[in-house]
Amino acid sequence: MSDLLTQPGAPSMRLGAVVLDELAALGLTDVVVCPGSRSAPLAYAALALEQAGRIRLHTRIDERSACFLALGIAKASGVPVAIITTSGTAAANLAPALLEARHSYVPVIALTADRPSTLVGTGANQTTDQVGLLGSVPRLVARLSSADDNTDAWRAAIRRAFTASTGRLTRLAGPVQVNIELTPPLSGDLGEIPTGVSFSVEPPANPRPTRIDPGRRAVIVAGDMPPHAGRLVAQEAERAHVPLLAEPSSNARRGEAAVSTYRYLLPGLAHMVERVIVVGHPTLSRPVASLLARKDIEIIVVGDHGEWVDPGWVVSRVVSSVSLSPGDPTWLALWKQADRDLRTRADQTIAPWESVAWAVWASLGEQDPLVVGASSAIRDLDIAPISANPPVVYANRGLAGIDGTISTTLGVGIATRRRVTALLGDLTALHDVGGLAIPVLEERPDATLIVMDDQGGSIFSTLEYGRASEGDQEASDGFERVFAVRMGVDCAGVAEAMGWPVARANAESFPQVLGQGSGPRLIHVQVERDSRRARDKQWAAWGRASARGVLA
Repeated sequence: MSDLLTQPGAPSMRLGAVVLDELAALGLTDVVVCPGSRSAPLAYAALALEQAGRIRLHTRIDERSACFLALGIAKASGVPVAIITTSGTAAANLAPALLEARHSYVPVIALTADRPSTLVGTGANQTTDQVGLLGSVPRLVARLSSADDNTDAWRAAIRRAFTASTGRLTRLAGPVQVNIELTPPLSGDLGEIPTGVSFSVEPPANPRPTRIDPGRRAVIVAGDMPPHAGRLVAQEAERAHVPLLAEPSSNARRGEAAVSTYRYLLPGLAHMVERVIVVGHPTLSRPVASLLARKDIEIIVVGDHGEWVDPGWVVSRVVSSVSLSPGDPTWLALWKQADRDLRTRADQTIAPWESVAWAVWASLGEQDPLVVGASSAIRDLDIAPISANPPVVYANRGLAGIDGTISTTLGVGIATRRRVTALLGDLTALHDVGGLAIPVLEERPDATLIVMDDQGGSIFSTLEYGRASEGDQEASDGFERVFAVRMGVDCAGVAEAMGWPVARANAESFPQVLGQGSGPRLIHVQVERDSRRARDKQWAAWGRASARGVLA
C-alpha cells in the first residue's frame, strides 16, 4: 500500500478510488465527468479505471447537458451510469436530467463532491447544504465522508446506492445521489486500496402473467416504454385482436393491431370502448387523457413497479404482466377500417412538417435508434403510417420536457454504438445547444440531428392559446410574445460554430439531403408553422367523418 495513503488528507484520494472501484465491480461501465476542483479524487479514480479498461469515461463541461448524456447512455443500455460533479451550483444543475430519470425509471448515479459538513453555513467558498439539495428526486441519498476513513463502510454505501438505482428490490429504478465530503489534499498517487466483498442482489421472482379476457370492446393504450417491452405488447395485441393505440416511444407502434391515427379517431369511437388496458407511460394526447379519466369503463394498468399510471384517478386494477385471451376480430376491424379511411383523406395533402417526420420514420430500420424531441416532433410521428419494422425509439417522456434532447441523443449513440438519429424542433435544439459542444479528446458519436425549424413553439397553436388568437391581432401578438416565442436564431449557424457539419434543406429537398452524407451532422430543415392549427382542425374533422363512416 502506498505511503501516500497514510499521509494527512490522503483518505480523500482513497475514498474516490473506493467509490469508483466498487461501482465498476458492481457492473457500471460508463462515467461522465464534469471538471471541478473538489471532485478531483473522483475524476482521478475514473481516469485510472478507464486506463485499466474497466470503464468508459466521458467528459463534458456543462453539468446540465452532461447529466442528460448520462441519462441517454443509461436509457439505451439499461445499466446505471455515474456522473461526477464538483460542489455548489454544479450539483444543482443535475436536477432537470435527474427529474426525467426518476419519472422514466432510468438508473443514474449522481456522485456530488462536497466540502466537509463543518463548513456548511460558514460562508466558505462553493459551499451549501447539498444533502437535500435535490429534494425528493433521488430514490436514495447516501452520505460519505473522507473523515470516516472506513473503506468497508464506503463500499457498503455504494452497494446500497447502486442497488437502489437499478430497482432490483423495489422495482423502482431511478436516480440516486451519493454526496461525498472530501478534504485536501485532492490529488496524488491513488495507490492500492483494500478490495471489497463479492456482492449480488436477487430480485423478487416475477409473478405469472394475469390472464385477462379483453371482452368485446377493449383497447390497449401504450405509452413510453423500453424497446423490448413495446415489441411484446404489439405481439400480444395482434394475437388477441385488440386495437393498439401506441405512441411512438412506446416501441409498440407496429403490427396489424396498431392504429396509426387513433388520437383523431378517439373522439368519434371512444364512446364504444368498454375496457382500457394501459401499458407504459402515455402522455401525448388529450383524447387519450380523457379516455383514461372515464369512470364508466374498466381501466387496467400493467406495470412492474409501485408507481402506476392513473391521471384520472379511476384505475380499478393493477397487474404486473398480462396475457390476453382472444378478443373480437370485428372490433379491431372497425378501428382498422376507420384508420384506413382517415389515412386516405389525410394523405391526399401532406403538410411539410409531416413529410419531414414521416420521411425520417420511413428511412430507419428496426435496429436503428431514433430520439424524438418533445412538443410537435413526437406528435408528428404519432400520426405517421404504421411501419412493419419501425426504429427503436427513445424520448424523454418521464416529464415530457424539451430539456437535454441533444445530449440524450449522444448518450444513446454512445450506448448503442450505432448511428443515432434525432428529430427535434428549433426550441428543443436551443434548449440544449450546449450539448453540441463536445471536447476535442472525447468520443463523437455518429449522430444525425434533424432540426425542424419553424421559428417558435408551434405546438401552442394547436391548443386553446392558438384558438384564442384567431382573428384578433392583439391576441395574436400576445400569442407570439409569450407562447410561440420566435427566436430569430440561425440554428444551423450555431451548430457550425460548434464544429458540426451542417446541411440545409426544406421539406421538398429533405429526403434527398437525408440520404446523403455520413458521420456526425446536423440537418436544418426550414418549415412554416402558420397553417399548423388549420391542419390540426382538418385532421380532427376527417377523424370525426371516418368514425361516423364505420358506425353508419
